[in-house]
Amino acid sequence: MIADAVATRTWYAPAKVNLALHVTGRRDDGYHLIETLAVFTRFGDRIDIAPAESDGFSVSGPYADAVPRDASNLALTARDALRRAVGGVAAPPVEIRLEKNLPVASGIGGGSSDAAAVLRGLVETWGLALGEADQARLAATLGADVPMCLKARPLIARGIGEQLSAVPEFSALGLVLVNPGRAVLTSDVFRALAKRDNDGLPPLPARIEFHGLRDWLERTRNDLEVAARTIEPSIGKALTALERAGAGFVRMSGSGATCFGLFESGNMAKRAALDIRRRNPDWFVAATRSMT
Repeated sequence: MIADAVATRTWYAPAKVNLALHVTGRRDDGYHLIETLAVFTRFGDRIDIAPAESDGFSVSGPYADAVPRDASNLALTARDALRRAVGGVAAPPVEIRLEKNLPVASGIGGGSSDAAAVLRGLVETWGLALGEADQARLAATLGADVPMCLKARPLIARGIGEQLSAVPEFSALGLVLVNPGRAVLTSDVFRALAKRDNDGLPPLPARIEFHGLRDWLERTRNDLEVAARTIEPSIGKALTALERAGAGFVRMSGSGATCFGLFESGNMAKRAALDIRRRNPDWFVAATRSMT
């Protein structure tokens, strides 16, 4: 139980959207090399943390039933890894509450973003003198996407996801996220790849706004999309729904099955989301904006 409700603080775990994702090789240890342009949205999960008499973990929200409550949950892995790194005395018990608003295994970094939010939250809750570089090194031990989610701002990631370059002056984008209600395992998608040594991303435009970004995206790919669609054909239905709703550009994010559509304004995105949700009431549909 939470010892003091007043001490509870909240951290947000935004969805990660891979606007472009090129697979450029594979290391001898099996990890794939990528180049990706990623943004983070105002919509996502929520993490509440408070001091407690003993460690606790609870989950609520529309996707709570799909979230494991044991050590396989990346949020708890993050807590335990940070505690080992700093020593138990410096890391007393906490209650962690996760509001799960993002679908699980959906290509938008939900679990990784939860882990990153727990790291940020516990560093503050425990009053740790742990700088960004130390947090990033710890995040990299948790998964390839966690360092990106720890940054949670527009960036290009290379290598296995650990080489990060911020993209400044990135305009906020109107986005609609759509998932047809199917979980897709990243490992299955990478195994299904026909080619793993593709070219990298082209140089970004000098000024990043809707039209220039859309033109740039037309020259890029998500190299995982073809493989993911062979595993889960409903991804194609999600992309078609976004096109019919008037998106200026559509693509699958990450390893799927979540797809995104770009819109020139937040109001256009909201209207499109309402239309898609009306036609597909069982799908995950969210209108949002990217964080700058």
